[in-house]
Formats: sequence, C-alpha cells, structure tokens
Amino acid sequence: MMHVTFADKSVLLGDEVASLLIEYTAVLAEAGPAHDVSLTAYSSDGQKVTAKFALSGGAAILAESTQTDLSSPDNVEAETYLRQQILSRKASGQVGPTTEPTVLDTYDEYL
Repeated sequence: MMHVTFADKSVLLGDEVASLLIEYTAVLAEAGPAHDVSLTAYSSDGQKVTAKFALSGGAAILAESTQTDLSSPDNVEAETYLRQQILSRKASGQVGPTTEPTVLDTYDEYL
C-alpha cells in the first residue's frame, strides 16, 4: 500500500495503482491537457472511498510506502485504464524526450 498525498489530502492506494498514478501525472506534465481519474482508496480514518484526482502538469502528488494491515482496494479497471492512457500518449508522440537543456546539462557547461 502507498500513502498518496494530493492537494493537502491523503489516501491509501495499492502499490501498482499509486505508481501508475504518478507515472500518468508525469506523462500529462509533458502531454498537455488535464485529466481526471477516479480510484478506490482508504481515507485517513480507514473508510473505503472513491478518490477523484484532477491531474495536470502542475499537479503535485506524492506516494510513499506505508505499513498497514488493510488489503489493497480493487482498482484493476483503473490500472488498465491508466496503462492504456500512458501507452497511448507515449505512442502518439505526445510525450518524448525534451530537446531543451536540463539543469544538469546547463550546469555541466560551467565545469
């Protein structure tokens, strides 16, 4: 399970869907428009909830490991959807390597 923090709110998600959510947010950061995703999660009080994420390039999201006895909520359909979206956007060329220098590239020029 992963403790996911987004917009000052935290929920517990299964490892796989939390990782996909992070990857999809990164893809959207390069691909453009915002997108919403609904996932089954546990709230801070342990209740099963539906968490809706509005993801965009400016979204700040954190996923960290946690110790819990709760079983991962079922997000099989959401995981499939996120994988498809990630692959689709990468395959369409919406996401790719940047040609602009990174901070490290720029820094190396001064060494």
